[in-house]
Amino acid sequence: MVSKNELKLITSLQQKKCRDREGVFIAEGPKIIQDFINAGASLVKLLSLKGQFDGISVKVEVDPKTLKKISGLKTPNTAFAIFKKFPESKITRTGLSLCLDGIQDPGNLGTIIRLADWFGVSQIICSEHTVDCYNPKVVQATMGSLARVSLHYTDLAPYLKQHTPIVYGGFMNGASIYETQLPKDAILVMGNEGNGISSEIERLIDTKVSIPNMGSGQTESLNVASATAILLSEFKRSTGK
Repeated sequence: MVSKNELKLITSLQQKKCRDREGVFIAEGPKIIQDFINAGASLVKLLSLKGQFDGISVKVEVDPKTLKKISGLKTPNTAFAIFKKFPESKITRTGLSLCLDGIQDPGNLGTIIRLADWFGVSQIICSEHTVDCYNPKVVQATMGSLARVSLHYTDLAPYLKQHTPIVYGGFMNGASIYETQLPKDAILVMGNEGNGISSEIERLIDTKVSIPNMGSGQTESLNVASATAILLSEFKRSTGK
């Protein structure tokens, strides 16, 4: 049974300030919840329908009506979990790092986190204007990859000024990614959905790269997550890792 006060607290976790205060995030659905559990995420509370997740001590059985009240999804799932946020890790300076300059759409960030996981990019450096990685829509879109990719939020300009690897940026007018020599140790910067990379960060880019339009030429641009997938793939193909 879940009390009214508990329901109120759980519902409030849709808001960033409440997640920050409690140091937790939420995930919905048996598969994504199990992925986080398997990855070692610290489970605080699990609410699910009868017959699911038997044997978990922090599980509370609830009815579909209760799940509907607390769910942030249009179609409530059969399980809802609260996890502790992942501890901060150190930023590494080797390998390929991804920097995000003002990504706003939760679905885009979630997809980019999944892409980083797929291509073996262990860390993402986010500007302070990038959407919260613990936003429930971001968490759902990661499908568990949030447990395997470290995210850091910082002022990008000072970070990039201190960089050791070459900084690449995704632009519409850059050199073709397919004709650019790409090193194993590098930073790839991707910009905001509507405005691209900010002028402040653009000044810190060493090499601008782009994805050539091989079609009719009438498509203005690619979705930032799609562009990130292509660029990451080429970085990994070129370096063999």
